[in-house]
Amino acid sequence: MGEMPVTAYLIVSALLFTIGTIGVLVRRNPLVMFMSIELMLNAVNLSFMAFAHFLNSVDGWMFVFLVLTVAAAEVVVGLAIIVSIFRTRRSIDVDDLNSLKG
Repeated sequence: MGEMPVTAYLIVSALLFTIGTIGVLVRRNPLVMFMSIELMLNAVNLSFMAFAHFLNSVDGWMFVFLVLTVAAAEVVVGLAIIVSIFRTRRSIDVDDLNSLKG
């Protein structure tokens, strides 16, 4: 059996990115929005890894580790903000969060 072409990986990556984009645009729950953003970041990581494999380069690996680090920091800060908002307002509906007043 031969290897899968790079286009197969890129098609899967594009589908995952599209699903994540639709999730961010359609859903109003911030937790679902964060999961959709993570799906988009993982789609980009898949394309980085596909190009790194087919070009025999480790540059893609470095970008994947950078994206994973940024994604982990984004989740920590984002969840802390969501918990803080929920404690003060008892609601985390994105449409109600139109101002950052204390």
